[in-house]
Amino acid sequence: MSAMDPIPFEPVGADFAGWPMPVSVPSGLALELSRARLLDGREASFDAWMETLHERYDECLATLPGEQMAFEATFLNREADGSWWMYHLQVRGVDSPGLQLDNDLDRTHQAFAIATKHRGWEELQPRLFLASAQVRDAMIAAARPPSQPEG
Repeated sequence: MSAMDPIPFEPVGADFAGWPMPVSVPSGLALELSRARLLDGREASFDAWMETLHERYDECLATLPGEQMAFEATFLNREADGSWWMYHLQVRGVDSPGLQLDNDLDRTHQAFAIATKHRGWEELQPRLFLASAQVRDAMIAAARPPSQPEG
């Protein structure tokens, strides 16, 4: 690998309200792709984090309704400068509270994040949401607050 300047990591501030949603995102949903640089030498910690989430998959699924989370996927990429970055794709309700630290799984999840990646996220700008009617409707239902009936 050739020597090059490191790719800068410039997370959004805590006051970032999110990008405006393109017209293709159904009302009530937010489409997000976020990325964060791993701390140097923390690739094994990232692998352990993902292994933990796989081992506790049913617990992960149980947290989704309270977080108004319809879909999540996490990726790892080694960039041209040799740094490792994680990417996180999610479709959630616009009023999602995010991680709920009242349970052991989310506290474990947060501890791995602190130990593995730089603080914060860069937020990529969404431009298109495309899903079949069945998938779209399922995501809308999954992202609805638990107390809100189907309308």
